[in-house]
Amino acid sequence: MSDRTRSFTGADGNRLVADEFGDGGRPALLLHGGGQTRHAWDATGVRLAERGLHAWSVDLRGHGDSDWVASGAYDFLDYARDVVALSDTLAGETGQRPIAIGASLGGIASLMAEGKLRPGALSALVLVDITPRMDPSGVSKILSFMADRVEDGFATVEEAADAIASYLPHRARPSSLDGLAKNLRQHSDGRFRWHWDPRFIQNKHAHDEDPHRAEEDLVAAARALDLPVLLVRGGKSELVTDAHVEEFLTLVPHAEVSDVAGAGHMVAGDRNDVFAGAVVSFLDRLAAA
Repeated sequence: MSDRTRSFTGADGNRLVADEFGDGGRPALLLHGGGQTRHAWDATGVRLAERGLHAWSVDLRGHGDSDWVASGAYDFLDYARDVVALSDTLAGETGQRPIAIGASLGGIASLMAEGKLRPGALSALVLVDITPRMDPSGVSKILSFMADRVEDGFATVEEAADAIASYLPHRARPSSLDGLAKNLRQHSDGRFRWHWDPRFIQNKHAHDEDPHRAEEDLVAAARALDLPVLLVRGGKSELVTDAHVEEFLTLVPHAEVSDVAGAGHMVAGDRNDVFAGAVVSFLDRLAAA
């Protein structure tokens, strides 16, 4: 776990909080999935720092300790604009464009940043269990879980753990709930609620963002990619099927693919050792090229 925290400024002047791992190496951005926080990357950040990279694990807008955006601007392009802002800041500080390692929402934001908004913003891209097209039933399942207790919350951290265990029965229940507690915020009524702006999921769940338009934007962004790309897929993914991977490789024929057996959509959380190994191997090949 990092002992260094800093703030960046996002595309709308919004504060983005990040943990820093390593010092002076090739820059990397770790961008979590929707409903998570930067702490999802703690183990990966340590692993990357050990390999000589300088990584920043960022709370996306509306998540964790980053600002909730007053306008409710939580579309994919809003997150992508923040990725461009982060990249510009790091390029100015380090002289290098960062590698982006993005899970789910973080991957979508990185894909849109590089393929649609600013080609050349990133030096390499790792997409974690996300492709331009996703299984609709898997998306619905995830959104429903996130929206289910967004207003009522939980009486205790243990109650939240029970809900996650029911949703992810394949994952061993952790012996400590400290990590889960970082994803919750205790409110004045004593109840614990997820550590993100409810409008983020309410907009998505209400389909305020046209899924067809978003999908076509992602397909076009993928087709435009001209940088090293790795797709890491959970072998038990609820979102990314074999057909989605095949289509992705037609869109990005130079991409590499790594399957993490036994992992669901939350690949890094399910099998962090295998996930980190796949990412490190990819980055080592880049360094040697």
